[in-house]
Amino acid sequence: MNEIIFATGNENKVKEVKFALDGILSIKGLKDIGCTTDLPETKDTFEGNALQKAQYVVDNFKVDCFSEDTGLEIEALDMKPGIYTARYAGPNRDKNANMDLVLKNLTGKTNRKARFRTAIALIVNGKPHIFEGICNGKIATERMGNEGFGYDPIFIPDGFDRSFAQMSKAEKNEISHRGIAIRKLIAFLKDK
Repeated sequence: MNEIIFATGNENKVKEVKFALDGILSIKGLKDIGCTTDLPETKDTFEGNALQKAQYVVDNFKVDCFSEDTGLEIEALDMKPGIYTARYAGPNRDKNANMDLVLKNLTGKTNRKARFRTAIALIVNGKPHIFEGICNGKIATERMGNEGFGYDPIFIPDGFDRSFAQMSKAEKNEISHRGIAIRKLIAFLKDK
């Protein structure tokens, strides 16, 4: 296998995964196969949503692919936003509004423990495979840094005093939830 479809319309995610897979496998996004549909995400788990999106692409475009669903889980907020991470502040998926709402909801709370969790669903020859990555950390009290995307400016991974948004792509990929899950996917694909 030389090429696989990443079932996402999020170009930032495509770039991050291409960077992680540099020279190993060619990745194409949904735009590359002419898919402009907002893929369904109606399941109640990251794994369920990832599998649902991948299955949609397999069924409608007849290609092997993988998809992922990622969420931020914050202890003090009962593990929210969870599966609603992208739409936490509303259906517009506004990253600034999402971060503002998290920071507002954590006002006065001392427990800022959080984790990012990624589930990747790969479907090859009709058979599904799931890979998970988790990165533990905490939520900052304010935005820090300009790199990355989504909640990166407010998430500080364990063992660091910097947010994801203050790290290079290479540094973030080494420790991130998505990087961990992608390395599991790569190991699996290398055995195929």
